[in-house]
Amino acid sequence: MGRGFTHAGPGSRDADAASSGPRAHDLLWAAEMRSAVGVASLLCTALFCVDAASGRLDVTRGALWTGLAFLVFAIMLPHRVSVRPGLLSARRMLGTDTVRTDSLVSVRWSDGVSQRLILRDAQGGRVEIDPAVLVRNPAVWHLLDTDSRTSIRRGTLREGAAALRELARRIDRETARTVFKVSGMR
Repeated sequence: MGRGFTHAGPGSRDADAASSGPRAHDLLWAAEMRSAVGVASLLCTALFCVDAASGRLDVTRGALWTGLAFLVFAIMLPHRVSVRPGLLSARRMLGTDTVRTDSLVSVRWSDGVSQRLILRDAQGGRVEIDPAVLVRNPAVWHLLDTDSRTSIRRGTLREGAAALRELARRIDRETARTVFKVSGMR
């Protein structure tokens, strides 16, 4: 199979290769983060107001409502997805997951309430992202698609070519819909 890849650390040849070239990130992340802050703040304010109006607000209940609002924020906060040649990262509240996109071994859809795309690389890296990020950010999709084709060419991608084709069709449909809408043809 040729050259073995490792997770790119500072100063490594893989890090230098991955840091060169175009970078892309989720353009709507900041708006989604503000939305999460807004919802959590409104919830906390409403709970404080209801308790204060009923005369039951105390330190314990205030801490409980603050904790509940923080939990809602943590659940709603989206992962911050960024991609550059050879590397995709999803930053969470308490850490960052990274995967080498030029040495993917599997790409699959998760089964669950919200649809997720799970990417795994040959080094054991795993990233779970919302496919809507790829649909609404063509630059992110383009870099991921280019690198996934490299994985297919190298023979590392053993599971998931069908998932990538399905995603490509979905993105093409959304792009066509947007073009028709902007041009007034829809």
